Amino acid sequence: MSKTMNIGIDHGYYAIKTRHFSFPAGIAEYSHEPYTLQNTLEFGGKFYVCGTGRQPILRNKMENDNYYLLTLAAIAKEIKQRGGKTECSVRIAAGLPLAGFGREKKPFREYLLRSSQLADGLRPVCFQFEGIAYKITIEDVKLFPQGYSAIALHPELIQNEPSVLLMDVGGWTVDLMRLDNGVPNAATCRSLELGMIRCIDETKEQVRRDTGLSVTDAQVERVLAGKSCSMDEDARNIIQKQGRLYTERLLSAAMESGFDLKAIPVVMLGGGASVVKGNVSEQDSLCRVFALIDDKVNAEGFERILGQFSGGVGKA
Repeated sequence: MSKTMNIGIDHGYYAIKTRHFSFPAGIAEYSHEPYTLQNTLEFGGKFYVCGTGRQPILRNKMENDNYYLLTLAAIAKEIKQRGGKTECSVRIAAGLPLAGFGREKKPFREYLLRSSQLADGLRPVCFQFEGIAYKITIEDVKLFPQGYSAIALHPELIQNEPSVLLMDVGGWTVDLMRLDNGVPNAATCRSLELGMIRCIDETKEQVRRDTGLSVTDAQVERVLAGKSCSMDEDARNIIQKQGRLYTERLLSAAMESGFDLKAIPVVMLGGGASVVKGNVSEQDSLCRVFALIDDKVNAEGFERILGQFSGGVGKA
């Protein structure tokens, strides 16, 4: 009997992240088999192409089936990457913002478990992903605070710091929380609706107004991250300028929320961490930033903590 596999999943508004993958949180439904099996999930008699664009912002991720379907895709990707069996048991380690953790924990756990738990035991979920049939028993779902879980991977960042601000720059929200002597101070939790989706949308609109060009999300992301791509030079300059303006606005909003960024260092993570880090230098003294650039760090942190609690395997 093979051991249960632990799989960490970060269900973002902008992207779904696991230990090895990060893909857009968009999903497109088809009644017939689509033109490609790449990233295609077949479940309940329908086909879904996962990772296409982005889905509308939902205040409640449990409003529809999208995040459940994206979870199945994430599980299949990780099993294949780790060389696991297509018929197996998994434990999901997922996260929620600390601000709404107590309120959302039970319903989100039930949402992800849904068809697995019956009165007489566990029932496997059967689906196909990229043409491969899977029969997965979701044994359990454990939920952990976003942001704080990433520190499980990088305790050295806060080792000699009595107080630090955790800033998780996500797709829709930026979650803030102060740690005092390594312990989350729940009274300091704040959530700002200033995530990367807003930055990207405003940047695209500014480029369109000033140049008439309709650049894509992917192009904007690449330039904001400081990577090269062939693009009109005026458009590139506008994107870079917007990245700086976004950074200043975000840090200003954090200050207005009661955090003195010149007094305590900031541990920054999430998909937008690289953008902010790239626009903060020691010379301008906006704040002291330790950045965890890898956007998969939350998912990896969830999985690490679950492994410490429960055993099981998280094959490399």
